[in-house]
Amino acid sequence: MTSAVTTDTSARPGYGQLLRTPGALGFVLPGFAARLPFGMLTIGILLLVQHTTGSYGSAGVVAAVTGISMALSAPLMGIFTDRFGQTAVLLPVVLTHSVAVTGLAALALLDAPVWALAMAAVPTGASVPQVGPMVRARWAAKLEGSPLLPTAAAFESVTDEFTFVVGPVLATALCTGVHPAAGLVTEATLTLLGGLLFAAQRASQPKTHTPSHTGEKRAFALSFPGLRVLIFAFLGIGAVFGGMQVSLAAFSNEIGNPGANGLLYGVFAAGNMTAGIAMGAIAWKIGPRRRLILGYVGLTAAASVLWAANSMILLGALGLVVGLCIAPALITGYTMVEQLVPANARTEAFTWLTGSIAFGQAIAVILAGRLTDAHGSSFGFLVPMGATALALTALLALRAKLAPKAPSRIVNASAHEDAPAQEGAPAQEDAPETEATAPAKPQLATRTIPSTASRNRVNERGMGHRVPVTVD
Repeated sequence: MTSAVTTDTSARPGYGQLLRTPGALGFVLPGFAARLPFGMLTIGILLLVQHTTGSYGSAGVVAAVTGISMALSAPLMGIFTDRFGQTAVLLPVVLTHSVAVTGLAALALLDAPVWALAMAAVPTGASVPQVGPMVRARWAAKLEGSPLLPTAAAFESVTDEFTFVVGPVLATALCTGVHPAAGLVTEATLTLLGGLLFAAQRASQPKTHTPSHTGEKRAFALSFPGLRVLIFAFLGIGAVFGGMQVSLAAFSNEIGNPGANGLLYGVFAAGNMTAGIAMGAIAWKIGPRRRLILGYVGLTAAASVLWAANSMILLGALGLVVGLCIAPALITGYTMVEQLVPANARTEAFTWLTGSIAFGQAIAVILAGRLTDAHGSSFGFLVPMGATALALTALLALRAKLAPKAPSRIVNASAHEDAPAQEGAPAQEDAPETEATAPAKPQLATRTIPSTASRNRVNERGMGHRVPVTVD
């Protein structure tokens, strides 16, 4: 007997099929234009303020204030988005952000004191639009019940990787090759144009979740313990980005070749992107929790030897390895949100993770900037080493919280009761989903199941996703 999938004859939907989804490119392309500036902001501030003040420490303080403000405002922006809709939040946010970034750049060029730049950094960071989580929410609404949904989640994780690594390369090229303020000016322009274009795509917006209208119980993402563990992991990943940005720039200046910064970060980006694309193409035979831990072990080991690099070739090779190790941890963490948090709090959950990256990046920028000013770039590379080691320790100690408890209630929370499983419920084994561990009664609108005896098998695709396949 055959379980038929009516959406497509392919058992393993790919990226091409995903992007052919009607209306998808209408929000994917402007969404990418609006979220790319997220990767340009920190390095743009670092390079401009270091140019005007001559201090990586001062530049790190301003960049850190921006990151902390963003990290604190992101979850609140996610809550408002879940409740009032994306357009209502995006329009005032992108306008505010473009004005704030322009003001910060102008103050830096006028040689304003560091305290004034730090004050201007507060609205700059607080107004960073959370476009990435919004795009994920649109995919979830458009593909609900479709086998393409896991592919969409993997695609978004790769897009995040691209943003995190290409944004800094673009900003560095603009700041070193055009003008020290060119990176921030471009960031403000892309945010405004891309954000307004993305907000205009109203047809693909997900429905709002207002408890007074739907009768649902409001679920706050931070109340789920698994998300809190992921936040620790993402803080360490953010520290890698922040520490690498400061220390690579300082190393390039030390060897008398400032332009090498873009090349070194480009090599780091290449490793990150290569691993990110591969993550979405592998059918995994181990569970997401174990993949996250193994990926983080690799990241910690790679980050722990950066400080020893004494040549451009060696640092480029080590940076490539670090880039290769980031993707498994980052993508797996993002995709685990689907298992750990109900639908009506998922935008908020994604903003917590994005905010934790920004917060980790901000703290790393401060520490690496101070260490670099005092002792040189090799000491700045100690920050990624220490941060990933601390995050890995927390991840290992709290790994039991990452096992989904009562998957059926989490998956169907938007349609039924949005409440977490009890803390005392037994954790599931961290293994690929099988007949014994699959959630009961999957809600797939495009699937017909002839009998309860003919249950669906699932193959894992990408990082932490499950793709239904035809079973004979």
